[in-house]
Amino acid sequence: MTPLRLAFMGTPDFAVQSLRALLDAGHQVVAVYTQPPSPRGRGQVLQPSPVQAFAEARGLEVRTPKSMRDPDAIAGFRALDLDAAVVVAYGQILLPAVLDAPRLGSFNLHGSLLPRWRGAAPIQRAILAGDRETGVQVMRMSAGLDEGPVLFTARTKIAADDTAQTLHDRLAVLGAALWPEALAAIAAGTAVETPQAETGATYARKITPAEARIDWSRPAVEIDRQIRGLSPFPGAWFVLETPKGPVRVKALDSRLALGDGAPGEVLDDQLRVACGTGAVRLLRLQREGRAAADAQAFLRGLPVTPSERLG
Repeated sequence: MTPLRLAFMGTPDFAVQSLRALLDAGHQVVAVYTQPPSPRGRGQVLQPSPVQAFAEARGLEVRTPKSMRDPDAIAGFRALDLDAAVVVAYGQILLPAVLDAPRLGSFNLHGSLLPRWRGAAPIQRAILAGDRETGVQVMRMSAGLDEGPVLFTARTKIAADDTAQTLHDRLAVLGAALWPEALAAIAAGTAVETPQAETGATYARKITPAEARIDWSRPAVEIDRQIRGLSPFPGAWFVLETPKGPVRVKALDSRLALGDGAPGEVLDDQLRVACGTGAVRLLRLQREGRAAADAQAFLRGLPVTPSERLG
């Protein structure tokens, strides 16, 4: 197909795979829009987004407007004379003046099977809710939040050992693979646009800090989903009492296990922990200021004995 003149709009790691796929397919990415550099790490040094770092390494023009509502930013976008805009986890609401500027329209890759999990955190919410399946979809963007018609879909099962990270990585690859076929069909006028169902819509709101603390009185199945769904960020956490005082620990991976006891009670020397009903086995953990480690390495540095209670 004839290469299309595109703008790419994305920010996190999830979007990098899609940008790479567009370039590998031979499309002309004339500008990359991403969120401005943000402070990170202990020194709070400004760091470019993963998309910006990748785009600059490939010699692409990068634009980082604070707001795409700014008239100058909109005018600059419209002046690009685009065939289409490709949007993947950009992080800003786009006005109709932006969405309608490209000749063929603006298209988004979303990490769920719409209309389920519209919004900011579809991957985490799918695991937290116990969904058995999810996917990625290319949709035409509209003024409503993730409400446009769907053009292409790739599906994947959610396994019992999936974390938000493993599912994120799989969906990023599946989504990137959709773009060459999708853009070819869009350019040829053969893409079928299917309106989303009017029922079954759910909203994937951002993860809040209050959701990250583990309440051991909840059922094990819910705690296991919480641990895996919030891994690696922000990380479900609990408090462990030590001779030097309480230590905050993130649980980054777990499995359902058999066992009964008081909620939060450690049942054996392998970090099997009782919940409100059932138990979970903690497989990967991270104490404050330390690197993540598997359970055995964690226990060598911070012993936890059976009958202790996690807070």
